[in-house]
Amino acid sequence: MKAKLEDVARLAGVSPTTVSRMMNNRGYVSEATKIKVRSAMEELNYFPNDIARSLFNKRTHLIGLILPTTANPFFGELTFHIENLCAAHGLKVLLCNSLNRIDKEEQYAEMLMRNQVDGIIVGTHNRGMLNYQKSNLAVVAIDRYLSDTIPVVGSDNYEGGRLATQRLIDRGCRRILHFNGPAELETPAQLRRKAFEETMERHALPHHTYEIELPLDRDDQLAVIRRAFDEHPDADGVFASNDMIAASVIFEAGSRGLSVPGDLKVIGYDGTGVMTSAMPQLTTIRQPIEGIAQAAIEVLLREIDGEFDNVERRVILPVELYEGSTA
Repeated sequence: MKAKLEDVARLAGVSPTTVSRMMNNRGYVSEATKIKVRSAMEELNYFPNDIARSLFNKRTHLIGLILPTTANPFFGELTFHIENLCAAHGLKVLLCNSLNRIDKEEQYAEMLMRNQVDGIIVGTHNRGMLNYQKSNLAVVAIDRYLSDTIPVVGSDNYEGGRLATQRLIDRGCRRILHFNGPAELETPAQLRRKAFEETMERHALPHHTYEIELPLDRDDQLAVIRRAFDEHPDADGVFASNDMIAASVIFEAGSRGLSVPGDLKVIGYDGTGVMTSAMPQLTTIRQPIEGIAQAAIEVLLREIDGEFDNVERRVILPVELYEGSTA
């Protein structure tokens, strides 16, 4: 039979109230008593009831994390850093992969709130979900606009797009293609496209942007990339809005007998550890992923403490150019 708090108290020779005070860090308990209680807990293989403790403390120490998919290296690395940093704060993470489906996201958001999570970090696209706009819910968005009241943490997307485009121009490219997600997605990542088009216009160069409806889906990537190459066989440069798309561009270029960077120069975006290890030759814009995770948690913790009016609405972190050999 599973041991109860009363069993621990009986074996330690103290009252159940004393055991409860010690476990919840409420009130004074002598060191000698703590040693006896810990010894009794170990002997009985007793573990505190986290649900009961959360009701007592009004905190569950649970954080919800809703992402499109951790199969994408950016979100996988982001998840690693968020979980690691949360653990340092004594928080556990409930991970939800929404696959960018609003029905799944709504179900996950409802599930997280039923489990009384202390806060939610969101990296999905679906703007305007009413559940996120409840005034007493601590929510932070990663590079996404969810509502006017929810803080957004991300990298400097415009500067990243400018750096990528200028790099290609400096390498002699004049017929550059850009691959991005759908324009109707209201995300800060659209600033990469804006920077690309404005930089090309400043240099009096034509620009061609192709939208990938499912930017995380390789088949959809390749279908759009093939159409772009068919329509612009003289393209000499590509700026891809993430490294996975850049990898698909390089794959398709190889299947057409194009050398990279000889015939075609390619630059990506994200610069995750996985992609840098798998494709160290890829020139890319590196996001400060650990810094994004750290900033998101700092903002979320302030919201959890009730400081909704004392948090930054936009946290923008600097990016850097990772110099590979593809551009």
